[in-house]
Amino acid sequence: MTKYLIGIDEAGRGPLAGPVTVGVVSLPINFDWNLLPGVGDSKKISPEKREILFKQASRLRREGVLDFQVASSSHLIIDNKGIVYAIERAMKHGLDKLQLEPGICQVLLDGALRAPHKFINQQTIIKGDATEPAIGLASILAKVTRDRYMAKIAQNHQFLPYDFATHKGYGTKKHCVSIRQYGLSDIHRKSFCRNLLQT
Repeated sequence: MTKYLIGIDEAGRGPLAGPVTVGVVSLPINFDWNLLPGVGDSKKISPEKREILFKQASRLRREGVLDFQVASSSHLIIDNKGIVYAIERAMKHGLDKLQLEPGICQVLLDGALRAPHKFINQQTIIKGDATEPAIGLASILAKVTRDRYMAKIAQNHQFLPYDFATHKGYGTKKHCVSIRQYGLSDIHRKSFCRNLLQT
């Protein structure tokens, strides 16, 4: 019998710098989404609204209404093992920390993600963060966590030229100009920046 709905999504697959982060949410199968109004695709929700939803989800976790974990893989893991490995590693870490019983869970994942084989009842949904609230919540938790990290390291003196607080490591025009001017920082994904440095 399915008792829990698990939502999984990642944030930071494409940036030129920083970690990739995976959110894993565990909800009772009959969870009342009125407790978290406005959940959806994190990319279509304002940063302010994402922060509100993150704080509401954290409160519900403290109250035992739901549970979640957010795990990251560093830029070094991405460079050494690839982005797919990095995402799967973070996902497994998040699932392990939740200590779930696979047989009573229905797992919903966004895009091309796949949970470990022991989770027999799983479904990958293209653009699932926009259609499945459990995936949408996972995407919000992952994005808020990653954005907070990038904003924090942006204050470090060595990272000031890159303005990570604004673009969070994504390949904006301003970010690319900074890379060409200052080179790569210690937090950049070298494997993602090769072509940029050759132009």
